[in-house]
Amino acid sequence: MSETSVCRTSLSRFCVGNGVDIGYGGDSITSSAITIDMAKPYNWVGKDPQNLVGDCRDLYWFKDSVLDYVYSSHLLEDFLELEIREILKEWFRVLRPYGLLILYCPVEKVYREHCKKTGQIYNLAHKLEEFSLDFVKKVLDDTGLKYEIVHEVPLTGTYSFELVVRKL
Repeated sequence: MSETSVCRTSLSRFCVGNGVDIGYGGDSITSSAITIDMAKPYNWVGKDPQNLVGDCRDLYWFKDSVLDYVYSSHLLEDFLELEIREILKEWFRVLRPYGLLILYCPVEKVYREHCKKTGQIYNLAHKLEEFSLDFVKKVLDDTGLKYEIVHEVPLTGTYSFELVVRKL
């Protein structure tokens, strides 16, 4: 079961118009999303076709301000803080004014506890113990990007958070 399947009911309503699902791993947030992942994703949990192959740090296929939304689930935690800052800037670059950035990510400390408690294999790609909703909002603030929060849930599902921000 994919992480996206857990949040689809809550977050797919924000994925309207032209948008991308970055790091989708075979299960896209909506059937209309342009799906992007690496050539060999480390996790494949669905059967949806992959539209574009590439790195989330460079959305070179898209001009500035052309997408209605950028959705990503359980991807940003695989990067260091400086990389996350640059990734968020890139994702904002392709969003039109008032477009939405939609994130579903782990609260790392809760995720680690869950893995210990249940015996679930811990994802070694995760880089930052402090990764959380508050951490991502701080990084967003540090970028200087102009945005407003549309929706946030600090802990949902077993160990994740939801964040939807509108580009201003």
